[in-house]
Amino acid sequence: MRIIFMGTPEFSVPVLEALHARHEVVGVWSQPPRPAGRGKELRRTPVHARAEALGLMVHTPGKLRAPEDQAEIAALNADVAVVVAYGLILPQAVLDMPAHGCLNIHASLLPRWRGAAPIHRAIMAGDAETGICIMQMEAGLDTGPVLLRRETAIGAEDVTAELHDRLSAMGAGAIIEALDRLGSLTPVPQPEEGVTYAAKIDKAEARVDWTRPCQEVDSHIRGLSPFPGAWTQVGGERVKLLRSRIGTGAGAPGAVLDGFTIACGQGAVTVTEAQREGKKPMPASEVLKGLALPQHL
Repeated sequence: MRIIFMGTPEFSVPVLEALHARHEVVGVWSQPPRPAGRGKELRRTPVHARAEALGLMVHTPGKLRAPEDQAEIAALNADVAVVVAYGLILPQAVLDMPAHGCLNIHASLLPRWRGAAPIHRAIMAGDAETGICIMQMEAGLDTGPVLLRRETAIGAEDVTAELHDRLSAMGAGAIIEALDRLGSLTPVPQPEEGVTYAAKIDKAEARVDWTRPCQEVDSHIRGLSPFPGAWTQVGGERVKLLRSRIGTGAGAPGAVLDGFTIACGQGAVTVTEAQREGKKPMPASEVLKGLALPQHL
């Protein structure tokens, strides 16, 4: 099939590679290069860099509303467009251009967690499972009918980084299956009940609130790992907490019980990996060799 691919972050790269291996990717759209790093040099997105390495033509418009930008898409006469974490709104004219429309790979079990940060929010909410949906795109935000869905359990110690990679690989497999079965799949409208929205992660919500129950604190830590990283104040230092599990014991919220086990509003959480300012992530046991925790955080 003649496929247009639209994606931006690392999550999208395995999908691009899978499509390139099996179909004809006639063009790639990604977010424009942006300043990054200490030198603020322009940096290509992961999709942009990988597409160029594969010898594919890359387009990086800031919007898709200009007639010349839309004409570039129309001229390719694509059978379908595959969109995954692109980051730009597709106008209706663009949605209608490919013969089979535009298919979106979304990392949740729609209609739960529509929007920007479904992987983070699923873990932070304590969900038992999540998955991948292949959705026929329409003008609304992740509102289109679902063609294919695949589920995966969220483990008790899964962090966003691990779930991200698992869902990315699942998405690559699911879109290949969906394209192989495109003529026989029945679009299933999303139910009106159960809709939730995965708001973009705000760094302001990253500080750990030890007054919450241990299950919520544990989910909060794992859901924000590795970015932006849940944190707590130790003396004058902000320490990121990157991995955790439900601990044993109880005490006043924030009380240090044993090692890196901290009392919560109910129960306790044991931190298993942390990162001090200016240092690399380390097992909690190693962090504690150079960091003395106070009696209370």
